[in-house]
Amino acid sequence: MGAEEVGLGYLTLDRGAPTLSGGEAQRIRLAAQLGGNLQGVCYVLDEPTVGLHMADVEKLIHVLHRLVNGGHSVVVIEHDLDVIAEADWVIDLGPDGGNAGGQVVAAATPEAVVRLKTHTGVALAGVLAR
Repeated sequence: MGAEEVGLGYLTLDRGAPTLSGGEAQRIRLAAQLGGNLQGVCYVLDEPTVGLHMADVEKLIHVLHRLVNGGHSVVVIEHDLDVIAEADWVIDLGPDGGNAGGQVVAAATPEAVVRLKTHTGVALAGVLAR
């Protein structure tokens, strides 16, 4: 698994580790792990799409599906609706942001979250309709 597959094809070897964003560092670690023979790993990714071009988000989604299909678990904390739409299960926190949030308002498939009409569900409806 190369850097290209996780949306890091633009990085050069002279780029110092301290200059990497959190998402870039996560994806480098993910690419390194995918080359190993580990089985049944639970990957937890926090906003891995931050700063990614849409085409690279699609590459990352493909990698996440490969992990799941390979017997791994993947937990993604994410706001990108394309990633949420591809999830097997969504845990939606709300009902609003900040001090008005923090409660589980939905725990269901993306389609069921849309039917529940949470803020995420309303936004997700357009993505699922594509």
